[in-house]
Amino acid sequence: MITRKRLATGAFALLAALTAALLPTSAAADEPVAKESPKVELVLDVSGSMRAKDIDGKSRMSAAKQAFNEVLDAVPEEVRLGIRTLGADYPGPDRKRGCKDTRQLYPVGPLDRTEAKTAVATLAPTGWTPIGPALLGAAEDLEGGDATRRIVLITDGEDTCAPLDPCEVARKIAAKGIHLVIDTLGLVPDAKTRQQLTCIAEATGGTYTSVHRTDELSRRVKQLVDRAADPVVTPVGTKGAARCVDAPQLKAGLYTDRETFGEHRWYRVDLLPGQELRASVSVSADRAVNNDYGVLLRAVTLHGREIVRGSEAGDGRTDVISTGLRYPKPDLDDEPGDAKPAAETVCLQVSNSFSAPPSVATTPGMPIELTVDVVDGPSAASDVAAFGLGRGWWLLGVLVLAGFLAGLLWGWVSRWRVAVWRTN
Repeated sequence: MITRKRLATGAFALLAALTAALLPTSAAADEPVAKESPKVELVLDVSGSMRAKDIDGKSRMSAAKQAFNEVLDAVPEEVRLGIRTLGADYPGPDRKRGCKDTRQLYPVGPLDRTEAKTAVATLAPTGWTPIGPALLGAAEDLEGGDATRRIVLITDGEDTCAPLDPCEVARKIAAKGIHLVIDTLGLVPDAKTRQQLTCIAEATGGTYTSVHRTDELSRRVKQLVDRAADPVVTPVGTKGAARCVDAPQLKAGLYTDRETFGEHRWYRVDLLPGQELRASVSVSADRAVNNDYGVLLRAVTLHGREIVRGSEAGDGRTDVISTGLRYPKPDLDDEPGDAKPAAETVCLQVSNSFSAPPSVATTPGMPIELTVDVVDGPSAASDVAAFGLGRGWWLLGVLVLAGFLAGLLWGWVSRWRVAVWRTN
């Protein structure tokens, strides 16, 4: 009997050991393949014009170094970062040599913050501005693998090495289909620099930002590095119509279009009962514009009744102006059997009131970015056109009831005090 118990115990222990040995292997086999780390290369202009002292009372180079130190301290651990320079080594007049002056200052890979800061500290404004060759070199630095790849170009002037047009270089990089995005930042840019950097960014689906202060540069570069670690949705191109009936049908997502000065464009979204439409639009002023401008986003019915609107206006120089709206469609009280509820077509109108000086080209139109999201509405959704209180009705009811009871109590106390006064 004892022998049988010992045999049973041993068999159970052996089975448990085998199970424990097999489980990790099975779990490991089911684990997803590790995602490749995102890659970012910062491309810094170190040309002679970076000596100009017009950013927070110091040189553009000093502002860039300070911003780089702050950015290097904040780079996420999973990001593989590199640094490339342009115009950092050759100070002479030979155009051919000057237009080859680009090199990788710090290789793309795991970041040694101290080593990278030391390399940046050695830079001094020197030579030409070969943006095109620098972009080609950066694209080669980021080659290989399926990782998210991003180039962040920081410069204070337009390319000085034509005919290698950096905008054409960016288009060729985009045509390769390697999903490499180029973001551009212009330090105190003039109109030509702004136009060139905008073209480079748009060619690859990137962004352009005008920078006039050190903290702006640091904050924007941090945002772009973080965006590489957590990539955003790639916008889908669309074309709005002059009337709602001809407008493209949009689903939840991010869309891009172009709109001329003072134009109205229409888009359509289907909304089921119990759902909420959230939409926002941004218009980029990618050229010189007159003061006093605005953007309007309206949601209307097919019959032209306005449901809700969002608008924003400004005065002075801007790069982007945005506005948004929300429309929760009430749920049906009584749904007839299993019949699927009919969707409501909501017409979205995007309008702008930008104008430009006579010398500024109005075509192509300004870039617009339209975000559409359709989510489940609150459990007691109400039309925002009807005061827009939503669940706030509960709070309003509680406050009214509390006020009513407080009034009754105060009235009763007042009458009691008067009765006591009369008695005495």
